[in-house]
Amino acid sequence: MGRRWRDGWGELVVQGGERPDVRVPLEIATSYRARTRGLLGRDSVEGAILLSPASSIHTIRMRMPIDVAYLDRELRVIAVRTMRPGRLGMPRLRARHVVEARAGVMGEWGVGKGVRVEVVPAADGG
Repeated sequence: MGRRWRDGWGELVVQGGERPDVRVPLEIATSYRARTRGLLGRDSVEGAILLSPASSIHTIRMRMPIDVAYLDRELRVIAVRTMRPGRLGMPRLRARHVVEARAGVMGEWGVGKGVRVEVVPAADGG
């Protein structure tokens, strides 16, 4: 199930099961440069950012706490953690992608272990 996204924008769709799907603005970071930059130096994030490929992250030099969702190759959530600035995240063996967002919002969106998400790139090829 090889996924090929490019740096750009799109939507993260959190599949709701019994409740309506949640659609979140998503920045897609797939190049080395975009993944390395991530949320560094930002005071906030609108929606979420997808880092792909990635199996771990750090919050060194970040200005804010973040929620981190580790996704497997089928885009199923393996784990969700809240990380304060200045931390190193443990690598997740099955993780292929990481979604980062403002601390506290993953729970509001229904993102939790076992939940499946979908990445919908913007129509302009993002």
